[in-house]
Amino acid sequence: MSELSVGEVAKRTGVSVSALHFYERKNLIKPKRTASNHRVYPRNIIRRVTVIQIAQRAGLSLAEIARALDTLPDDRAISAKDWARVSTVWRDDLTARIALLTSLRDELTGCIGCGCLSVDECPLANAGDRLSELGSGPHLLGAAGSKS
Repeated sequence: MSELSVGEVAKRTGVSVSALHFYERKNLIKPKRTASNHRVYPRNIIRRVTVIQIAQRAGLSLAEIARALDTLPDDRAISAKDWARVSTVWRDDLTARIALLTSLRDELTGCIGCGCLSVDECPLANAGDRLSELGSGPHLLGAAGSKS
């Protein structure tokens, strides 16, 4: 059998059917439809779903995952060369995230839990009170420390 049903893909990947439908709505995977309108997938979808799972575990957003998957072939399994190219794109972002998390872990005991991450004494997000130039307010909240 060259095509798999959505249930078979779910069983082979450990991903729920509803998650596969979600991936489809987000254009991460693209099923074909049978004459009776049932979803069927090529066997190479298993590797594609695995890449999605790995990327999600690494903390990548669905938009980041979609951009990477758009560069991969739909008509064959993802090769080692394809994976090397995609993983290289993600490497710098993951390295920056690791550095931020390491800094947070190492400085956490000094944090008083103010919540705003823009106070003048915060060594994690506002060393030297550089954010005071932007005015009052939580300038880094949701920015993952990207204004360093």
